[in-house]
Amino acid sequence: MLSPKLLKLLNAQINLEFFSSNIYLQMGAWAENEGLVGCSAFLTKHAGEEMGHMRRIWNYVLESGYMPVLGAIKEAPSKIKDVKALFEEVYTHEQQVTAKINALAQAAFEEKDMITFNFMQWFVAEQHEEEALARNILDRIKIIGLDGKGLYFIDQEAAKFAAQGAADGAAASAT
Repeated sequence: MLSPKLLKLLNAQINLEFFSSNIYLQMGAWAENEGLVGCSAFLTKHAGEEMGHMRRIWNYVLESGYMPVLGAIKEAPSKIKDVKALFEEVYTHEQQVTAKINALAQAAFEEKDMITFNFMQWFVAEQHEEEALARNILDRIKIIGLDGKGLYFIDQEAAKFAAQGAADGAAASAT
């Protein structure tokens, strides 16, 4: 049985994951518009993953016998300075999501709702991966730079990350 507090936090997380999907979809559109097809593929794929996270929580709430609630989703920012600023925003956003996931897991633990606490562990691990990936991309931007051919190489690296994620997903589905 979900407490009113946990139900409220889960519904807030559903909406945050939905917003996250919108952010990455908008960022992907920006990248595509700039001719950065690798970055666009990475961000668009990431948008789909965030929607999957939303559905996972949505289903958990339903399976627990409660009604998930979608609230108003604010507009995703569409003005982006450059690729470095874009991935800095990705990293910052993932840190914010991590803080919310951790708070939700902590609340479940404090309320001794071990079923919800256990459910949240997947998200805790996922957020570690999400932050590490964003940091990795920012590190590559720092090393490669954005001058001259640097932007091209960054786009190629993002395309590799998008393809790697797809390969990881296929491998996980096969097991």
